[in-house]
Amino acid sequence: MQTDDVVFSAPTWRLTRWLAAVPEGTPDTIRQRLVAELFGNLPVFFGGLIATVVGPLSVVVFKPSVWFIAWLMVEAVICAVRLGVLVHGRRAARRGERTYTDLHIVMALAWSANLGLGCLMAILSGDWLIATIACVPAAAMVGGICFRNFAAPRLASTMIALSLSPMPVATLMSGESALLGVTLLVPLFLFSMSVSAFQMNATVVSAMVAEQENRHRATHDDLTGLCNRAHLITQLGERLTRERPRGLALFYLDLDGFKQVNDTFGHGTGDRLLQLVSEQINATVRAGDVTARLGGDEFVVLADGLDRAGAIALGHNLCCEIARSYSVNGHDCVIGVSVGVALAPEQGGEATSLLAAADAALYTAKGRGAPSVVMAGTAVGPSPSIVPTAGPPLPATLQLNPS
Repeated sequence: MQTDDVVFSAPTWRLTRWLAAVPEGTPDTIRQRLVAELFGNLPVFFGGLIATVVGPLSVVVFKPSVWFIAWLMVEAVICAVRLGVLVHGRRAARRGERTYTDLHIVMALAWSANLGLGCLMAILSGDWLIATIACVPAAAMVGGICFRNFAAPRLASTMIALSLSPMPVATLMSGESALLGVTLLVPLFLFSMSVSAFQMNATVVSAMVAEQENRHRATHDDLTGLCNRAHLITQLGERLTRERPRGLALFYLDLDGFKQVNDTFGHGTGDRLLQLVSEQINATVRAGDVTARLGGDEFVVLADGLDRAGAIALGHNLCCEIARSYSVNGHDCVIGVSVGVALAPEQGGEATSLLAAADAALYTAKGRGAPSVVMAGTAVGPSPSIVPTAGPPLPATLQLNPS
């Protein structure tokens, strides 16, 4: 799982998967961010550790029994393990290594259970000062549990139950009638805080989804889902500013015959055709390549790790896959494509210069009158013949010249 550039492992055990589950329909990217949130909110985490160690320590000072000393020792061990897992997880995530997310969740449950056990022992001791010292931190931790574990409301609810449920049990066992109110209030408190945890999760997930959609709209083309011009320039600038860009190739594509499709069959058919072409481009390029639509029927592909021969080969593949017959809204639309290619840093070390070089090569390619690839500064022969792959021939008056 990941958030920004930090990757966390998803829980794999059946119990931990259930505890960290989110509502159906939550996008995978949001699920990734929610898992990462379990390792966040460090101030709340450290505050909880300090408070829950000070409580048992104070109890031991005032009533140094074997049971309370054992409670303090178990609490110290749990806190040390939790801290170690948290520190390891954050470091491992930055290095791209596996994180112990399952153990992280289980230790959170152990911490809550030990907190509740201490409250049980303190109430049954009959010393109400000790009971107050033990129970007040446990009740105070409920808000922190909700806030820190909003990403997993089931986990938050279970932790609250483990830390608070022993209190009404202990009050019933103590036989103190004055404490019957605790027996009634704790279940109500547990229910209300669990509901709050789920509501907080729903609110945060909705905000995350809206944020993701807004970010996507700002950086991607609404029609095709490809990167828009602004995001392409950003990606291109980032790759060009690397210390040693390795085989960076920019492909500038322009469809041949698209205007005739629009004029003949309407803009609805033209828009759907652009979407199909975008799918073909994404299916042809490699993982990690950037695909963008600059507007109209102009597309750009940005690819790393290509030498001159590899760039020409990818350009020809794009020609062969895109220039074909498409069945759109009951019409067979035949289009071609011209491709201009520029390499960095040979044809430009800046985004504007590299785009200009690829655009100039595209202009040369379109002048050839057939689907072709042209490398900036060097003309390359036309692509293999493009044969439409779908649909019967169109009437002569509607035939679209691929060039």
